[in-house]
Amino acid sequence: RFRIAGCSDSDGEEMYTLDGEEKWYADFINKKGVEPQPSFIDHISYVEGTYESAEADQQVCRQNLKLSAKAMK
Repeated sequence: RFRIAGCSDSDGEEMYTLDGEEKWYADFINKKGVEPQPSFIDHISYVEGTYESAEADQQVCRQNLKLSAKAMK
């Protein structure tokens, strides 16, 4: 299982994958977690609060971007 996360000044992404398949991602526009799994598999659910953690991670990521931009000046 892999976690992919990243951000920019205006956008961000956080998702979880398993065997190359997307299992969960944060939809920051609609403010919710999405589990895009087909109906023919055993559904994998993520714990309550996963989306809120993803939002918090984005804030930390953006703070780190600001700090690294200042350090490069």
